[in-house]
Amino acid sequence: MRTVYILWLRQIKRYFRSKSRIIGSLGQPLLFLVALGFGFGPIYAKAGGGDYIQFLTPGIIAMSTLFTSTFMGIELIWDKEFGFLKETLVAPVSRLKIMMGRTLGGATVAVLQGLIVLLISLPIGFSPNWVALPLAILFLIMIAVIFTAFGTAIATKMEDMHGFQLIVNFLLMPLFFLSGAIFPINGAPAAIKAIVLINPLTYGVRGLRAALTGTVDISSLGNLGIMVGIALLFVAIGSYLFSKVEI
Repeated sequence: MRTVYILWLRQIKRYFRSKSRIIGSLGQPLLFLVALGFGFGPIYAKAGGGDYIQFLTPGIIAMSTLFTSTFMGIELIWDKEFGFLKETLVAPVSRLKIMMGRTLGGATVAVLQGLIVLLISLPIGFSPNWVALPLAILFLIMIAVIFTAFGTAIATKMEDMHGFQLIVNFLLMPLFFLSGAIFPINGAPAAIKAIVLINPLTYGVRGLRAALTGTVDISSLGNLGIMVGIALLFVAIGSYLFSKVEI
C-alpha cells in the first residue's frame, strides 16, 4: 500500500503545484454558473421550474469534477513521453497498485476541484443542503473515480497529448450535455432518453442534485449503487489496459 500512497500523494502535489492550472480550471465552471444561471434563470422560473441556480449548480459541480478527473490522463502520456512511467513500471510492484495510486490521486484532485466550485457558487446564490453534504461527496468521489479511470484507459492507447485532448473533448461534451446537468430531460425524445440512461454521468448528476438540493430519497441510493458498479467496471477496464502498456 506504500506504493499506492506515494503515487496518490504525487498526483495531488503535481496538480496543486500549478496555481495557474487551478485558476484556469475554475474559469469554465464560473462562466457557466454566471452566464447560464442569470441568463436562463428568469426563463426557467417563468416556465415553472423554480430557481435555476439551484438546478444548475450541482450539474456544474459535476462538470468540473468530470473534466478534471478525465484530463488527469494527460499526466500518464506526459510520464510516458519523459520516461517517468518507465521508471515506475520497472519497480518491483504490481501494475494494479500503480493504477490504483494514480486513480485515487486523480480522483482526490477532482473531488477537491468540485468542492471549490461548490464554495464559489455560494455568493452567486446557491443554497445547498449541508446535512446531506457527505452523500454529495460520495457521488463526487464516484464521478471522479469513474472518469479518472476512463481518462487513464484512453491515455494508455495514445502517445500524443494534443490528440488526447481532442478525443476526450469529443467524448466529454456529449456526456455532459446529455446528463441532465444544465436542462431537465423529462420531456426529451425517446432516443435522447435512451442515451441519457446509458450515460454514467447522468446518475452522478441526479444523486448530486438530490443531495445538494434536499430531495434525497430511495432513488438516490439506487443512483449511488449504479455509480459504484460503473466505477468498479471502469477501474477494471483501466487496470487491464494499463497492464498492457509497453515500456
